[in-house]
Amino acid sequence: MSLLARLAPHLPYVRRYARALTGDQARGDNYVRVALEALAAGERQLPEDMTPRVALYHVFHTIWSSTGARLDDTTVEAGDDAARRLMRISPRSRQAFLLTALEGFTPSEAAQILGVDAQSVERLIAEAQADIDAELATDVLIIEDEAIISADIESLVKELGHRVTGTATTHDEALDVVARHRPGLVLADIQLADGSSGIDAVKDILKTLDVPVIFITAFPERLLTGERPEPTFLITKPFQPETVKAAISQALFFHPSRQKQAA
Repeated sequence: MSLLARLAPHLPYVRRYARALTGDQARGDNYVRVALEALAAGERQLPEDMTPRVALYHVFHTIWSSTGARLDDTTVEAGDDAARRLMRISPRSRQAFLLTALEGFTPSEAAQILGVDAQSVERLIAEAQADIDAELATDVLIIEDEAIISADIESLVKELGHRVTGTATTHDEALDVVARHRPGLVLADIQLADGSSGIDAVKDILKTLDVPVIFITAFPERLLTGERPEPTFLITKPFQPETVKAAISQALFFHPSRQKQAA
């Protein structure tokens, strides 16, 4: 199989990453082009101990880093608020965050790409999440009928610097809380105390509010049916605290309404 054929499926994604990293599509594409030219000319090789996608990102990073490239405020496209927020995250933390949150690499894969160990990647991600959470602190609604789990989620939310302004155990309680205080983020279970549905509660909330939603449930199959748009953020119980924290950071960072508010 030719080099181009091996890498073609991954090029749209490395272009997306390059844009997020540099703050400009044309500039990002230029780095991708240089990486491909280096591979074609034999100046760089795809590491054989990596998958083609990981290897492509690794070569891209090697070339990008060798230039001393850094995001610069004058090169960020006008109106791109996510890119402006990325500028305020330290470069290595920004890279680790984008590789895992945007590109979906595991920490071990991101470690291969960046040439560090997995523990360092975890630390960099945590630093990025702390920067994001401090900048995008918001009011949170928790829809959960199990008191212990609700308290655990509330503790995690507060650790990240957010405010829990309401908790609800039923569909009607959730709508009542929203009527009294508009949240900036919703964390919702699916099956609620009185047999009502967290899915229906979220649908009704989103009729009047454009906010990110994270579902935390023991019944993920009820959302992964293919019959409706599936949620971007879906966490299965029992959950790991770090998984919830990461989802909160990503949901707030990438949601369009949060980007407008941060402008």
